[in-house]
Amino acid sequence: MRLVNIKINNFRGIKHCDLNLPEQAVLVGDNNIGKSTILEAIDLVLGPERLSRRSVIDEHDFYAGQYLNSEGKPVEIIVEAVIAELNEEQVLRFRNNLEYWDYRTSTLVTESPEATDDPNATKCLRVRFEGKYDAEEDDFVGDTYFSSPVEEGNLPDRFTARNKRFCGFLYLRTLRTGSRALSLERGSLLDIILRLKELKLHMWEDVLNQLRELPVATNPELDVSKVLDSVQESLKKLVTKENADAPTIRVSQLTREHLRQVLTVFLDTGAVDDGGRKYAAPFHHQGTGTINILVLSLLSMIAELKQNVIFAMEEPEIAIPPHTQKRIIDSIIGNSAQAIFTSHSPYVLEEFKPEQIIVVNRNSDGNLTGTPTKLPSKIQHKLYKYRDDLKRRFCEALLARRVLIVEGQTEYLTFSRIARKLAEENREIYSSFESLGIAVICAEGDSQLVEIGLCFRALGKETYAIFDKQNDENSQKIAASIDYPFESTESGFEQLVLNETSEDRLRAYAKKLGMIYGIPEFLTPFDPFAVDINELKERLFEYLKKTKADGTIADLLEPCVENEMPTYITETLKAIRDTVIPVAAPADETTEIDDDESSEE
Repeated sequence: MRLVNIKINNFRGIKHCDLNLPEQAVLVGDNNIGKSTILEAIDLVLGPERLSRRSVIDEHDFYAGQYLNSEGKPVEIIVEAVIAELNEEQVLRFRNNLEYWDYRTSTLVTESPEATDDPNATKCLRVRFEGKYDAEEDDFVGDTYFSSPVEEGNLPDRFTARNKRFCGFLYLRTLRTGSRALSLERGSLLDIILRLKELKLHMWEDVLNQLRELPVATNPELDVSKVLDSVQESLKKLVTKENADAPTIRVSQLTREHLRQVLTVFLDTGAVDDGGRKYAAPFHHQGTGTINILVLSLLSMIAELKQNVIFAMEEPEIAIPPHTQKRIIDSIIGNSAQAIFTSHSPYVLEEFKPEQIIVVNRNSDGNLTGTPTKLPSKIQHKLYKYRDDLKRRFCEALLARRVLIVEGQTEYLTFSRIARKLAEENREIYSSFESLGIAVICAEGDSQLVEIGLCFRALGKETYAIFDKQNDENSQKIAASIDYPFESTESGFEQLVLNETSEDRLRAYAKKLGMIYGIPEFLTPFDPFAVDINELKERLFEYLKKTKADGTIADLLEPCVENEMPTYITETLKAIRDTVIPVAAPADETTEIDDDESSEE
């Protein structure tokens, strides 16, 4: 069983969304782009406990807060989910509501039932949530229904909480971890485990009786009993003894539901009091990382018990070390029918195939799209590169809003360090790539710039490229595939750095090499302040070429002040910043700057 499609209309920040989901999925994208809203929408239509809230929706759940249109008529929130790969029990229970899903076209089969002999078609269940403002009740209402069959003039059948439990959907919000995981509230993780194990708690009456008999404030020294005696004397003047006799103080008027809310698991804190007794505290008083590991361990238990459950989880990586993130993700994926995550962690993304990483984007009209990741062909054919070194940098780029593609390792090591250094010295005209939301990825050659650029552009990223001087044909191809191309004036980065860096800095760097590292074995000894500048450049060129992967150009440039650095580097860094934070117009001009753009840093 898995969720193959979700359609969302007018819910929170989403005006419209039609999203197909793979067997396992992780949603990535900017903050506040709609990832969590997708999970909330799925919970509206599939979550067994969701509709028991009061109220199920409110004003803020409507897109742009508009629950009435310009004519004063209600705007509807519609969420429709298609669940495929049903087991035998589900097929039997929902036999009157089944349709067919075609995996080739990712659509419902609309032809006659005979068409379902197609091996690409599978039985599916389509259900939906409908919510709106009810003017007569002056309240917001919402419920879930089967989408099929549709009979004219008849209301659709309700998709009840009991029906939803047959579909096994569980949504774990980020904020839920600290309050409900190990309590006995209905719908908590511990409650779900007890239900799956078919364990019925018979303790409620015993606990309530013990609490009713628990003596409170009966010590005469507290004087509370004297006050209660005075209350009783006053009551006798107004009512008969049988109606108001022997007032006492008890713990509370607890019911079963109260107990579910207050009973919770305590864990040893490791602290020992003066009497040598170990101190235990409620589990949500433990460290955040401990709580999250505990919660995700419970999820693994639920997956193992149920075997046919869809998990939706927000940011499982919070406060958890990388190796634990990976182990928990693997466990949940391995034991569940489907897992849908949101994440900002490269370590989480590494556990998914590229096509299972869905990049979420939303335009200014509220239309949300989700694009499966497709690797460039060179990486696709050499997946060991993806798994080994590139996967982390590739994942970092997937999580960023903007991607800077550099031609080689030397540029990769240099531009980030120099951008950060210049930003520290002059934040008015320079910014680090991190503050601009830019991830840097190495193309390992100019032949890959076009394909990598098109790959990230297709995922809705703004793309930048820094590369050596090209012939006209290659230059045009790169410019057509990259949003912001920055072509060098030289055919090699080392030569550009040597030609555009101040002579004093080159000589000082050469001296530093001799003083700190000794003359490299492949260079003959020389006096950096005695040789001709051209000979110095030749010797440094030989050194920089042989050590290009070691960050030596960044070492050369980092001590430089702005006017000692290559103009190509400083002007490129300024231009990149200006695409994100436009230069303010002079006071006498009326050009306006977009507030959203100017605040991104």
